[in-house]
Amino acid sequence: FMMLFRKFAQPLQSLKKFPHFCDNRYFWGWLNTVFNKVDHERIKAVGPDRAASEWLLRCGALVQFHGQEKWQQDYNNLPTGPLNKYKIKAIDATDSCIMHIGFDYLEGLEHLEKLKLCKCHYIEDECLERLSQIKNLQKSILELEIISCGNVTERGVISLHHLRNLQYLLLQDLPGISNKNNVNEIFQNSLPSLKLKLDLQ
Repeated sequence: FMMLFRKFAQPLQSLKKFPHFCDNRYFWGWLNTVFNKVDHERIKAVGPDRAASEWLLRCGALVQFHGQEKWQQDYNNLPTGPLNKYKIKAIDATDSCIMHIGFDYLEGLEHLEKLKLCKCHYIEDECLERLSQIKNLQKSILELEIISCGNVTERGVISLHHLRNLQYLLLQDLPGISNKNNVNEIFQNSLPSLKLKLDLQ
């Protein structure tokens, strides 16, 4: 089924170029929900890092594995090898359609250090709260960038203080944050060694 679905996924994505389909938000919302649906059997079969990589690339994000400089962007060219050989080091989710329902894929990641969320229309406070509750990520994430995600507010951002090893946090062009002084104060108290960069209006 997945092979058949992938066969038609790319042509469907290309239809976004036409105005008739651009207006059909319900259709694309449904399709993106399908892309984000968690396949727990797949996680068991290929391991959490491989399954998460497939999810991320399916949604238009990029992944980088430990020991590799190259960013993976082609679903069909993901490296193969023994189970659990490739560990995700970084995720660039710029312009991707990742959403909250897919975040279960992140639970098994033990080596994720960097995450960039830029122009992610489906990223909202619930996503950041879920992210901050994942035990493995509380330990592993060192750098996080959140840029031009219009549905993110102070509530979601403040929850990130649970990422206790976070060293760098960039918050840029987030109109949902109205009191950046409050955000700055909370992180100074909860993560005093954090390098926090605020580029907010």
